[in-house]
Amino acid sequence: MVTFIASFLFLVLGYVLYGAFVNKVFGADPQRTAPCYTSKDGVDYMPMATWKVFLIQFLNIAGTGPIFGAIQGILFGPAAYFWIVLGCVFGGAVHDYMSGMISMRKNGASLPEIIGDELGAGARFVLRILTLVLMILVGTVFVTTPADLLDGMMADNGFLWSKYFWVLIIFVYYLMATLLPIDKLIGKIYPIFGIALLIMAVGLLYGIFAYDGTIPEITEAFSNHHPSSTIPLFPGLCITIACGAVSGFHATQSPMMARCMKNEKYGRPVFYGAMIAEGLVALIWAAAAIKFADSLDVAGDTPYEKLVAAMINPETGKPSPAVLVNALCTNWLGGVGAVLAVLGVVAAPITSGDTAFRSARLISADFMKYKQNKIYKRLILSLPLFAVSAALMFINFDILWRYFAWFNQTLACITLWTITVWLTKRSATEGTKPYAYLITLLPSLWMTIVCSTYIFIAPEGFQLTHLVSYILGGSITVGLLVWYIIWAKKLANKKIANN
Repeated sequence: MVTFIASFLFLVLGYVLYGAFVNKVFGADPQRTAPCYTSKDGVDYMPMATWKVFLIQFLNIAGTGPIFGAIQGILFGPAAYFWIVLGCVFGGAVHDYMSGMISMRKNGASLPEIIGDELGAGARFVLRILTLVLMILVGTVFVTTPADLLDGMMADNGFLWSKYFWVLIIFVYYLMATLLPIDKLIGKIYPIFGIALLIMAVGLLYGIFAYDGTIPEITEAFSNHHPSSTIPLFPGLCITIACGAVSGFHATQSPMMARCMKNEKYGRPVFYGAMIAEGLVALIWAAAAIKFADSLDVAGDTPYEKLVAAMINPETGKPSPAVLVNALCTNWLGGVGAVLAVLGVVAAPITSGDTAFRSARLISADFMKYKQNKIYKRLILSLPLFAVSAALMFINFDILWRYFAWFNQTLACITLWTITVWLTKRSATEGTKPYAYLITLLPSLWMTIVCSTYIFIAPEGFQLTHLVSYILGGSITVGLLVWYIIWAKKLANKKIANN
């Protein structure tokens, strides 16, 4: 319990202290006119109340990520607390804040355009394709997942209430959320679901202190406790817990709120604050899951083995975090918990899927320079995206989703390197904050070794030995650091020559 309390306080202090430092490094300017005013179109660029912007950003980046990811991640042991806290404060929150604020400075530009401006036309082209694929993949999976869950909750009445019925309903909702002005549907529904997700977390926080069971302490954090994973603690934990620590998907979502935020002074509570809130939710779910499992009379000698047993879906015989979410909320929170559990496992993924499709439309519009002020123009871009998604639904996503987990973190790595380049260029041109780049250079290096080592070691990757994978991952990381040092030195010399 001491470890959990300390981790919780560290996250809060991270927002208060390090969040203020990052905000100062960026140089948020309250006098600068926001894109929601300079490019107001009544659809995507629209000033919104800051509390709404925060809740929409929170739900955009959260969904089921800090719930399911945290439950799967705590299986590795208390090292999950380390990763959630340090990853969130020094990596994920900085990543989300900087990507959102740079987007504001670039008139609400989407992520591929930001990356292209800093890393070149080749990177822009590749990221346009990859982020579109990522968005469509996220949207498709978050159609099938809630549809499967809703199908299992309903009686068998043929097509009515079947999986395909719910797929149709969810697709219709997604289309509306993608086409309508952001304040008409997302602006009204998201705050409600965001508050519900936070209420659920507060209820579980109470349960952590009120109910039986033990929470492993940090003294057990330096070994892998996972009962079945073939991936070692590092880098497996850093890939498993993305939302709640560091997630590249967030950088595709931040530009949406960069187009709605009224002033740069709100960047810290909206972008940095939403990520800290997500980290707190992930921390609570990790602790609650392991404590609840430890209190159950199920198979297993350790809390981690019990947690796996508690997740077994009796219909499939396979572990599913949704089973644990439902049991935990119902047991600890009663009838209200049962309702919140439905929101957590059904509504939360839907609220990630709809903004994924909306992001895909915005990304397409940005690189095609195609205005979105008319609904038929939005429809022209959206229908092909939904057609591709519908076709992908007939593919088995098990393998693709494992690649997505790796690519999601690789995207975070690329975004962090992009921000590092942006900070370095700004320091060179303005002559201020010469060491500002360090706030993202260090997380960039960390995520580089995480992603490169993982793809070498993972079953869906090259399946190399642990030692060889660590050597190759370390070599790639050192190589990128050398590249950066050479590039930064050339940039400094060019500045001197120009002066």
